[in-house]
Amino acid sequence: MNDTIELILRCSTFAVVGASRNPEKYGHMVMADLLAAGKTVYPVNPTANEIDGVRCYPSLDAVPTTPDAAVFIVPPAATELGLRKCVDLGIDYVWLQPGAEPENIAELLDHLGLHGVYGGPCVLVLLRTHGMIANS
Repeated sequence: MNDTIELILRCSTFAVVGASRNPEKYGHMVMADLLAAGKTVYPVNPTANEIDGVRCYPSLDAVPTTPDAAVFIVPPAATELGLRKCVDLGIDYVWLQPGAEPENIAELLDHLGLHGVYGGPCVLVLLRTHGMIANS
């Protein structure tokens, strides 16, 4: 999984599925940290038009370009649907924040042919420990 982490951290465009307007929620923090790291971010939230001035998209289908990676910060059932959509859209790399993983995640990623990070590593911590953004 370490190789996949490194590959994803080098990606330049991200969809953040479960982006939040609430700065205290991880969906907001992930989006903000990716932006702070100089990444292009496409927040996905069906109930928001924008978050902190960044246009939001109601679904992965609505994102205007194919991001290099998708980060999931949603319940496991929504993650599973989103992973299947990633395959349809040609998104090969996925990062599942803790709590977003379906029970069968290893088998599902293998079956779908996706490269993923799951089971605990938090993208927020790794962006900071890799020196991509200042620790806060």
